[in-house]
Amino acid sequence: MYSRLAEDRDHLPALLETASAYAASVFEGLDSAPVAVPPTVLAPSTLSVTGIGTERALQLFKNSIAPSLPASAGPRYLGFVVGGATPAAVIGDWLATVFDQNAVSRLDGSTALQVERDTVTMLQGLFGLPDGFSGSFVSGATMSNFVGLAVAREWAGREHGVRVSDQGIAAMPRIAILAATPHSSSTKALSMLGLGRRMWQEVACLPGREAMDMSALERRLAENEGPCVVIASAGTVNTGDFDDFRELARLKETHGFWLHIDAAFGGFASLSPAHQPLIEGWGCADSICVDLHKWLNVPYDSAVVFTRHRDLQIDVFSNVSAYLGRPSEDPEPIHLVPEISHRWRALPAWFSLTAYGADGYREIVERDCLLARMLGERIQQSELLDLLAPVRLNIVCFAPRNPGMSDRLIAAVRDSGSTLVTPTVLHGTAAIRAAFSSWRTTESDLDIVWEALVKAAEELP
Repeated sequence: MYSRLAEDRDHLPALLETASAYAASVFEGLDSAPVAVPPTVLAPSTLSVTGIGTERALQLFKNSIAPSLPASAGPRYLGFVVGGATPAAVIGDWLATVFDQNAVSRLDGSTALQVERDTVTMLQGLFGLPDGFSGSFVSGATMSNFVGLAVAREWAGREHGVRVSDQGIAAMPRIAILAATPHSSSTKALSMLGLGRRMWQEVACLPGREAMDMSALERRLAENEGPCVVIASAGTVNTGDFDDFRELARLKETHGFWLHIDAAFGGFASLSPAHQPLIEGWGCADSICVDLHKWLNVPYDSAVVFTRHRDLQIDVFSNVSAYLGRPSEDPEPIHLVPEISHRWRALPAWFSLTAYGADGYREIVERDCLLARMLGERIQQSELLDLLAPVRLNIVCFAPRNPGMSDRLIAAVRDSGSTLVTPTVLHGTAAIRAAFSSWRTTESDLDIVWEALVKAAEELP
């Protein structure tokens, strides 16, 4: 055995203690650590001939890389809908690495697949989805939308008498895809699936909203011939807006389209009695995307895709080979998602769901939503900032009175290290969005965020 490996093997308990102590110190400092850091150019890492061993590698990381990392796991990182990992999820993630299960096969007798199935069942119960759904772990919302829309493509092909999974996309006519404000990950999925990033048809939104005008959708559906896929939103990026799922269910009964819902973070509205009406009716969907490294607060990367059509999912993703076997009545993940190698993503989610239960996650969601509403109320009362949309869930969309100064305000609060908010455009106007999704965020953090925003706005020209 190579000497460096042998040395690390013999000293592994001590190395783990050192790393654990360092990780604990990082967690303890998250509340006060800079949320954003100045751009840093690191000296390029180079491959040494002999290696330096784990202890020195850890020291090199602490000294040269860690200082340039933002505190994205902290309580005031309000960009991109990022949740920090809960304590239980951190433990689960570390143990997933220790046991290093490729959770795709029963051939070795591993119970990792049982844990994954149980975790999907817990998530289905958490979100209140009907029994007709089945779920699969994937890497994030992009892959979740990809899987859901891949199964939709297979369904549309069957409507034309074509097995796309066998015959290819060239064997079938063009699919009608309707959406109002699809997330970029959905349009990226359309590109990867050969359906075309720009080939979806835009449905008008309700006035001043990011939600579909159902009358406009109904007209489009009536004009369409052949199978149709509708991509709906449960929580848009800019304003956290929701399509009307009860009305979509009614239209679905008449027009028989495939309904794919991007509920990357908005699906968590189902946990809160006050916000559950936003999601009411979503059980009519054919496929649903939910991102877990957002509001479930598990580490990157983790998401789940739910579908009512597991038979079609198997046709698309089955991986038939002599050494891996064929799909059974209870198919393994290799027959349900793109990856053959499959990290045990379910374990951090299992730990966190088991540790905190439905009530724990309900409290996180309701607290984040309350803080978002409080920020929205402060903006409404301010003479420096304008609230651009109602706070429906956890997204606050706003701008300085002169929206042309939005980028300067974002840069000023970022450079202060107090918080991070991100730019967007709403109805053609430059805007700023703040997304509350961390289990750590409290009212005292909101006060710090508000002070940074006011100070930056006061200093604008």
